[in-house]
Amino acid sequence: MQLWDRGCWRAGRTPDGPATTALVDTGDGHLEATAWGPGAAWSIEHLPDLLGEHDDTVDAFAPPPGLVRDLLRRSSVRIGRSLAVAEAVFPTVLEQRVTGAGARRSYRWLARRLGEPAPGRGGALGLRLPPAPEVLAATPSWVFHRAGVERARADTVRSAMRRADRLEEVAAMTAAAAHRRLTAFAGIGPWTASEVALAALGDPDAVSVGDFHLKHVVAFALAGEPRGTDERMLELLEPYRGHRARAVMLLEHAGITPPRYGPRIETPSIAHL
Repeated sequence: MQLWDRGCWRAGRTPDGPATTALVDTGDGHLEATAWGPGAAWSIEHLPDLLGEHDDTVDAFAPPPGLVRDLLRRSSVRIGRSLAVAEAVFPTVLEQRVTGAGARRSYRWLARRLGEPAPGRGGALGLRLPPAPEVLAATPSWVFHRAGVERARADTVRSAMRRADRLEEVAAMTAAAAHRRLTAFAGIGPWTASEVALAALGDPDAVSVGDFHLKHVVAFALAGEPRGTDERMLELLEPYRGHRARAVMLLEHAGITPPRYGPRIETPSIAHL
């Protein structure tokens, strides 16, 4: 995806094939969309999903008095859904056990080498499609190694992409059934399943238990505690059950961060080993 001051360009895969979608903010409260490629019609049809128009639980979000309610008065949070489960699993697995910056570097490296140019004008802008599931499934581990991805994460990606059809079935499941299906895949645990459920399914209650930073953000924002645990995070988020992801998004969008102790963690490169 490429962002600019009035919109964005997005490349992705749909059930009908690849598509490039351009979104432009017209300045009067509307968006204009144009799409190219075999999946163009699907992309336009499901654009309301991506933008959160079908977030039918947003009006039921009534947090108790406190910080979250105050933040909600300033900014509503609609949660979109891409409906592209396998496409969400790949970068999420890359984020396991490493920093976000390191995962994004690996993703860009792999997308540029394994993904095709995006259809239409997207290709001219340098956009690449995410690598196709069948391509990732057949990619040897040494290619992932060059991208800074060790064998464990590479094996998880390849194993999941071999059964991408089973992943895509998750889009039609309930939240509980989707979680069970995702965590049945080797190497996909609760954190990965929650991240995928939020991005691909728009689950407003997905909580990323096991996240390195999130527990500290929630503990600091809601209780003034500089450090937290997953158990403490879930305790503090309990009043927002059903909308815990929405509450977390409000905290993150507000830029609330706990105090830092020590230097930032750097992910060492394994590509040269």
